[in-house]
Amino acid sequence: MTQKVIIFDFDGTIADTVDALVSIANRFAVEFGYVQITQKELALLRNFTSREIIKYSGISLLKIPFLLKKVKGELKHKIQEFKPIPGIQEALIELQSQGYRLGIITSNSQENVTAFLKNNELDQLFDFIYSGVTIFGKTTIINNVLRQKQLKTHAVIYVGDETRDIEASKKANIKVIAVTWGFNSPEVLAKQNPDFLIHQPSEILAVVKSCDN
Repeated sequence: MTQKVIIFDFDGTIADTVDALVSIANRFAVEFGYVQITQKELALLRNFTSREIIKYSGISLLKIPFLLKKVKGELKHKIQEFKPIPGIQEALIELQSQGYRLGIITSNSQENVTAFLKNNELDQLFDFIYSGVTIFGKTTIINNVLRQKQLKTHAVIYVGDETRDIEASKKANIKVIAVTWGFNSPEVLAKQNPDFLIHQPSEILAVVKSCDN
C-alpha cells in the first residue's frame, strides 16, 4: 500500500499566529492603502473567502507580495512567542508514529517555520517544508510539491484552515481536511465542501485512517 502523505498549512493550522498576523497587518494598513481590521470586522472577515477579504480591504493586488514580505519579516521577530495550536503536537506525533509522512506548505517563510518547529520540538516530525507565495490559491505550489516529491494524488491529504486551502486542494485533485480552529469560520469552510470538516486536532488521525480503507 502506498504511504499516505499528510500536508499541513502552517499559520492557523499548526501555529497559533492568527491574532499576531491581524495585528501586524493593521500596522501596515496606511503604508499599503487598506483599512485596518477591528475585532468586530475580524468576526465578519472570518466568514469571507480569500478573494472577498482582498476586495473588502481595498488593497491593490500588485502590493500584496510586498505586504507579505514585510509581514513575514515582522513574524520573524515574534517567532519565539508563538505556540502550537492546543492538541496539534500530540496529533502530529501520533500520525508520524502510525507511519504517515508529514509535510508543510506555507506562504510563511521557511526560516520562520523552521525556527517555530525547533522552538516547539516539532522539527523531527516533518519530511519537508515548502514555502511559496500565491495571492489566491496554493494549487501551483501543491502541484509543484507533488511533482518534486513524486507523490500520487490519491496518497495525499491536505490540512488547512482557510477557504483557499480547500479550493487549491480540489484543483490539485487531493483530499482536504478543513479545520475550524484557524482563520475561517466553520460556516464558510463548510460552504466550500471540504472532504472533511473537523473541530479538534485529535480528530485528524481518525479521518486520515478512514481514507486508508
